[in-house]
Amino acid sequence: MPDPAMPAWAILPVTLPAFTISGMWIVYAMALSNNHICPVHNWNYNQSCGLDSPGPCCTLDHIPLVSKCGTLPPESCFFSLICSLGSFMVILVGLLRYAHVLERVGPSLLNTLGLAAGWLCAAGLTMVGNFQVDHAKVLHYIGAGVAFPTSMLFVFLQSVLTYRAAKTRGHYWTGHLRSILTAVAFVTLVFSILLLVPVGGVFFIQESFVLQHVAALCEWVFIIDVLVFYGTFTFEFGAISTDTFLVLLKASRAPKSHKGEDSLPGVEGLPML
Repeated sequence: MPDPAMPAWAILPVTLPAFTISGMWIVYAMALSNNHICPVHNWNYNQSCGLDSPGPCCTLDHIPLVSKCGTLPPESCFFSLICSLGSFMVILVGLLRYAHVLERVGPSLLNTLGLAAGWLCAAGLTMVGNFQVDHAKVLHYIGAGVAFPTSMLFVFLQSVLTYRAAKTRGHYWTGHLRSILTAVAFVTLVFSILLLVPVGGVFFIQESFVLQHVAALCEWVFIIDVLVFYGTFTFEFGAISTDTFLVLLKASRAPKSHKGEDSLPGVEGLPML
């Protein structure tokens, strides 16, 4: 008889987007109030600002990119905190999702790749939050270069795994929802890269005010979209039980059980698609 479900785990996927999205907008509001960035609805930028400029002045240094919002103190402190806590929750959600799929579908290469992509995304997010773009540009861009593609890979793999494990109409509708979120994430990620980074180098940005502003909006949409995708795991996490953790524990110990056997190494226990 299967152990009873532990519905409290369903709170974790919802907590991640609720905490991170609200935290990001708080950081944005702090940066805006300190005149470190310009509002997202602003489309008028200047080449430079004089000391006697009336009202707020917006230049390329004030583009409301997510990283720009958390560059200067005091908002940089909250930005680092949010990214660090968010990374920890991404690791937990990724592990529980891996265990849930392992219990429902069995060993799968796609599931293993999804776990690796999620954890790499968490590592990149930690670097983004703790190495601000104006003070440690190379490390910041390395973190962003890891976090953004791996998060895209994660949502894609999880969409595929949703259909792979689907057994009811509700499961298929969840797969449809995740497919839509994945498509939105892909489009916004591509546009944010193409509009922000011209041909010729990663560390150079477009000089067009409009293109950079559109890229900033795409970046915000991409991040919110991916976080909402994480929130959809609440549908499955309500069914997590102690059996789920036992399956995960057995999987972690499985390679050890093959030691000393005569079977060919790497054949048994090999994840299958």
